[in-house]
Amino acid sequence: MSHPSFSLKASPKELLAKYRRVRDQTTHLCEPLEKEDFVVQPIMDVSPPKWHLAHTTWFFETFILKDYFEGYQLFDKNYPYLFNSYYISAGDRWSRTQRGHLTRPTVDEIFSYRAYVDEHIYKLFDLIQFDEQLNYVFEVGLNHEQQHQELLLYDIKYILGSNPLFPVYRETNHVKQRPLEQSWLSVDEGIYEIGHQGDGYKFDNELGCHKVFLNPFSISSQLVTNSEYLAFIEAGGYENHQFWLSEGWDWINNAVEKAPLYWHKINGEWYTYNLAGSEKLDLSEPVAHVSFYEADAFARWKGLRLPSEFEWEIACNKYSDLVQNGNFVEKELYRPHNENKQFFGNLWQWTSTPYRPYPGFQPADGALGEYNGKFMINTMVLRGGSYATPQDHIRSTYRNFFHPNLQWMFAGIRLAQDL
Repeated sequence: MSHPSFSLKASPKELLAKYRRVRDQTTHLCEPLEKEDFVVQPIMDVSPPKWHLAHTTWFFETFILKDYFEGYQLFDKNYPYLFNSYYISAGDRWSRTQRGHLTRPTVDEIFSYRAYVDEHIYKLFDLIQFDEQLNYVFEVGLNHEQQHQELLLYDIKYILGSNPLFPVYRETNHVKQRPLEQSWLSVDEGIYEIGHQGDGYKFDNELGCHKVFLNPFSISSQLVTNSEYLAFIEAGGYENHQFWLSEGWDWINNAVEKAPLYWHKINGEWYTYNLAGSEKLDLSEPVAHVSFYEADAFARWKGLRLPSEFEWEIACNKYSDLVQNGNFVEKELYRPHNENKQFFGNLWQWTSTPYRPYPGFQPADGALGEYNGKFMINTMVLRGGSYATPQDHIRSTYRNFFHPNLQWMFAGIRLAQDL
């Protein structure tokens, strides 16, 4: 299995420490759940928490232990079929839409599976010498699990937020946010380099460093707030076709609710569900759980637009605070905060750019080559990370992507304008 040009400096000791930390974090995110929460799949896009626990474990078993641990015995011969996701090269798969049907294996058996694979991974570090190829696969596995940690929180929120009791996931000390004064951050016309350069981990979709020409533009110093988005709703934004792309207009007219996901009106007042439970809408908090269609329509209503992913990357590199200052999962706030000039954390930000390959894109051979490339159609790029993203998982070149109709991700809006 070959891979794109890749240079990693992590020693086996550092890799093992990261492996323990990442695996422990997945378990930590599941600690507040009851057994009943682990199996629920309300919609196709939501996977049961139990499935995430098993799938991330299957990844290490399939791509590392089977290839590198001599004489390794599968924990269960049925698990590769049950917990493969979309890797066609790795074998047949259980249907994505029916993951919630798997009441067996039990939650306890899945945790035993994780312990079994972890034990063999620890032994592997004592048995073999690591080369660049094995380092690469390990880093893919660790970053893959970090992605699933974020998806796990999306899915937990959807599972609990779809329950009329609006259960609390974890109590947080939320301080009502204060409004911030918006400013505009300008970027000059010019030719800029886009894409990942240098050492360190990156996904293949970040490779292919290339130049783009940008006209002068400015980008908002902060994310759009609930107050701003509520004004769009009250002004009839969902009823005026002029603000909507054709597909977006069809989508919103078929929608049950015309509002961000988790917003609900009680006695004339807006409430929302957060991971700390149901609460009155905080108007100063960044608006979350909007689709690309909604983000684009809101921008048009304001007489503005969404930034391209290239504009976002260049503005982020020029203006953003350090990554470590962002609102990431380690802070355990479990909600967005209104912050100036902070491009990282809080919420993924929709861009106007369709998800397509950079020049010279070359996916890896074999199953890992299916990781990104085959999804480069009918999706839009998001940038920046969210309050569910691990801090060491994000960078300015990171390209996330989702279909334009989806709301359940932790996604918000940053606006841009031409100069």
